Amino acid sequence: MTGTPSWYDRHVLPYLVDFACGLSPVARQRRKVVPLATGRVLEVGIGTGLNLGFYDPGKVRQLVGIDPASEMHALARRRSRRLGLPVELLQLSAEALPVPSGSFDTVVCTYTLCSVSDPQQALREMRRVLRPGGRLLFAEHGLAPDARVARRQAQLEPYWRRLAGGCHLTRDVPRLLAQAGFSARMESGYVAWPKMLTFNFVGQATAA
Repeated sequence: MTGTPSWYDRHVLPYLVDFACGLSPVARQRRKVVPLATGRVLEVGIGTGLNLGFYDPGKVRQLVGIDPASEMHALARRRSRRLGLPVELLQLSAEALPVPSGSFDTVVCTYTLCSVSDPQQALREMRRVLRPGGRLLFAEHGLAPDARVARRQAQLEPYWRRLAGGCHLTRDVPRLLAQAGFSARMESGYVAWPKMLTFNFVGQATAA
């Protein structure tokens, strides 16, 4: 999202995202990767803080969460206080992270690549800020392998983006990871209905 947020972006979208991205099929995908985070952790696209309940506090030394949508931060702060998990929230874009290379042990990226303006650059930045041997933990939705579903995704995407805060349905997550220099282990598949919205990629990646 760019420019001044609209009334919809400020007052409706945060709660819509919080509801849709908190549904049980999505929560199950988060639960597969977020508890694996260790050390100094950067969460890219923290949104309303839906991942906070899945972190293992005994493994996380520091948690930094970034999101350009400041209207999401109030819900994230509320969750942080309720869970007793401190998080430093920063209003930043994923494509330009003002931190030194090799700063983080883990980067967590869940349901974020669909909405960033330049996912390739965002992933390059995630790779840069990871220490040698650090891991990217991801759960994302994107382009389905079935041609019929993929066509419907392409048809729906222009309308869906306006409704869902810039969310794309046709991002090719495995290709994006490989092009950004990551070697990934992942599982993929439909996690719910409708298929156009729910083809998921879940796993972890390291610098290739």
